[in-house]
Amino acid sequence: MELIIGTKRWSTWSLRPWLVLRKTGAAFTETEVELRRGEATKVDLAPYSPSGLAPVLNDGDLAIWDSLAICEYLAERFPEAALWPADPGARAQARAAAAQMHSGFAALRRECPMALDEAPQAMDLSPDTQEDVGKLVRLWSDMLDRYGGPFLTGSWSIADAFYTPVATRLRTYGVRLGDYGDTGAAGAYVARLLADPDFLVWEASAKG
Repeated sequence: MELIIGTKRWSTWSLRPWLVLRKTGAAFTETEVELRRGEATKVDLAPYSPSGLAPVLNDGDLAIWDSLAICEYLAERFPEAALWPADPGARAQARAAAAQMHSGFAALRRECPMALDEAPQAMDLSPDTQEDVGKLVRLWSDMLDRYGGPFLTGSWSIADAFYTPVATRLRTYGVRLGDYGDTGAAGAYVARLLADPDFLVWEASAKG
């Protein structure tokens, strides 16, 4: 298998399926395409991507684009990796949480892009981004309380891959979750995501 990814310093959509693929234990190659912020990148990705976007997973003659579609494919391809919870209710909520990140939190994504090569720096967040952070705290706190942690539905799942780039954003921009109602669980969850061994491999490569 080959995973086509965008620039590791800031391609959040590439990081998510990369983490999931690492959790399967399967051998794969990665091809990093340097993206240009603020400029068209479809020309750069055209040789690799049917959509002109990254990531793309190539498995034999099969190409899968879109990060969530890739993760769903991997969950079916490697059932032994338990990438979704076994319990139907927990699995439904994990999928809902991943889908919420996939299509939501637009203000946070726009105002606080992932920037693994930048030192942490506190910034004043817009009201819309503050609202997004409050939603994150409530979502994470509720799921961690319901399933007992250490991840959103107990064991690590695709949902946690989808929130790992968010954890980097909160760190980079000095967001204090306690200001948004966190009593400790959400902050500890962020720390666990940032300490994940596979994420640390990605981060080291991005900075190197």
